[in-house]
Amino acid sequence: MERTGDGRSLRILCPKLKAVLKEPGLQWLIGSPALPFTVVSSVRCLHTLQDGPFSPDYEAEADDLRSLLPRGFNVIGAIYLSDTNWEINARKAAAASAEISRILCRGDAISSTIGAAGDLNSKEMHYFIANSSDSMEPVVSLTFEENPENSLWEIGCLLRAEVEMKLPTYFSTTRPSDMEPILFPIVDGIIEQLRSPSVVYMVKASNDSCEAGYINVMRYSELDFSADGFHVKHLENANEGIRSERQLCSYFCSRRDSGSAFRLQEVTQPIQVKIFFNQSKNVVKPAAPVAEFFPADGPAGQVMLNVNLDILGYASKGLPVAAAVSKIVIPGLIDQLIVLRSKFVGDITSEPHQFYPYHFLPPGFLHPVTAIYELSYGETERKQVELRRQLHLRLGLPMDRPLLRVANALAFVVEADLFGDKKLRKDSNRLRDVHSGMPSSGVSGGLLSLVDGSYEYYHYLQDGINDNGWGCAYRSLQTIISWFKLQHYTSLNVPSHREIQQALVEIGDKELSFIGSSEWIGAIELSYVLDKLLGVTCKIINVRSGSELPEKCRELALHFETQGTPVMIGGGVLAYTLLGVDYNDQTGDCAFLILDPHYTGKDEIKSILNGGWCGWKKAVDSKGKHFFLHDKFYNLLLPQRPNMV
Repeated sequence: MERTGDGRSLRILCPKLKAVLKEPGLQWLIGSPALPFTVVSSVRCLHTLQDGPFSPDYEAEADDLRSLLPRGFNVIGAIYLSDTNWEINARKAAAASAEISRILCRGDAISSTIGAAGDLNSKEMHYFIANSSDSMEPVVSLTFEENPENSLWEIGCLLRAEVEMKLPTYFSTTRPSDMEPILFPIVDGIIEQLRSPSVVYMVKASNDSCEAGYINVMRYSELDFSADGFHVKHLENANEGIRSERQLCSYFCSRRDSGSAFRLQEVTQPIQVKIFFNQSKNVVKPAAPVAEFFPADGPAGQVMLNVNLDILGYASKGLPVAAAVSKIVIPGLIDQLIVLRSKFVGDITSEPHQFYPYHFLPPGFLHPVTAIYELSYGETERKQVELRRQLHLRLGLPMDRPLLRVANALAFVVEADLFGDKKLRKDSNRLRDVHSGMPSSGVSGGLLSLVDGSYEYYHYLQDGINDNGWGCAYRSLQTIISWFKLQHYTSLNVPSHREIQQALVEIGDKELSFIGSSEWIGAIELSYVLDKLLGVTCKIINVRSGSELPEKCRELALHFETQGTPVMIGGGVLAYTLLGVDYNDQTGDCAFLILDPHYTGKDEIKSILNGGWCGWKKAVDSKGKHFFLHDKFYNLLLPQRPNMV
């Protein structure tokens, strides 16, 4: 990390850093050479020695961080959180960050690190800059950026490289678990191939770049391995021509206007790097295929190892792509290979291992993180659940909701072209979050409590089904299940009417003749289906008359604040989806945000809002009209958010 100015100024982009003062421990501060003295994120130290939470197991931590962080980010500092002497702790933090950074950088020392200490009693944070001479300078200027995403992505961009290989591996059938001496040479051979003079790296511009589809092809011998390869190389003058400009990462990455708001496509449309292990260039003389014989010292078998590499890297936009490939992409691939090697060690003959890297952008993080999952037995397998719990703990994520499941993974924009036949995952074309931008409810001094997360609007006559007059509860259930799917509690598709009926028959609630019928269902049936298909439990509130519904506003507000799920309201032969309430607990005045599944028109926001199919409803409006019927009882279905990761 280079010094800027007097070295005592520090920028904080990490929005979660203000909230880490909760319990004793060590937090690693993450930054990038592209942003000197800037904290981009923080992650918790999990692996410690027996001496206590302030004694990191550096090797174990480094292995996890290599897998987790995109190449181009590194540990630039640390924070010790305790209630003891903060000056000593800050010095320890600086020393700890220097040591793990040395390991992560394969022995290269960094010139300066950040040592910080948090006082759990006073809730104060103290920052210092430590240099290689062991001197400590207090940070005198600390800046928390208002738009941290812009600061990160105005200067930098993402690169992505994928490699898939099938490796025939021979092993001793008498010692199937002794794989380490077999796997190490295999991985070393792949690393050699990545550094072979004949290997080709093809860099393709993102679809939203200056020239979408532009490709730069480079051989290993043409890459830039100079010591300053990480840092920006500005053009010497503006007339160097388009050839020089086309060598920079800025030419390949998504366009953004200076000061413009962050867009997810800056993450989901990275610069793509494809690797070709072509051995046909500059062949000295024709040669026949060569077969090699390796005698075994006993009975041997063969297993096919599927190696799936998928890495992300962060680079300055002013960095030449040749330097980005050499200093970020290749080291990133090697790091992931070494991580996968350690996962394959063991008895690989008894069960097929399927390790896949997935990339996520968790809430509170400005950059993606990577997790490698073994999904042979599904995401609910005990080891996978424990791995996600550990990742949630390291990243400071809540432990009661899924944020790092496969369904949460970033969907990158990939075309069916030279880079393979992969395509972007298609999303539903239904309207989402139709209540967004709604005018106020008209409740004076009310507390607004709304659904927490996205949902899709399901209503009459969709999917070619004429359910007018009987399908409103089915549509409300579909909207509720879409919420669970979009919040990644499930990867199941939203069920059709027939599939809902089939579920009720399978649990014994309905007769076989129910399937394919036009029979109504209510809150009780909805709770059965949610339990069977999603494992979701529900709370049901009964009221004897629609006039009593305003009395339940306080309870409904608490539901939206704690659970955040859409609510189904059923009364008589009508069902609605409740998206929120506006409630004044002093006056008792309240309004209900209703999403009406009885709509039969086109999926146009303007028609839906103007027609009142999504809008605020009062129990009694200004004209004295009752929205909820006094002579009907109502059931309210409140799905509970599962406590899971």
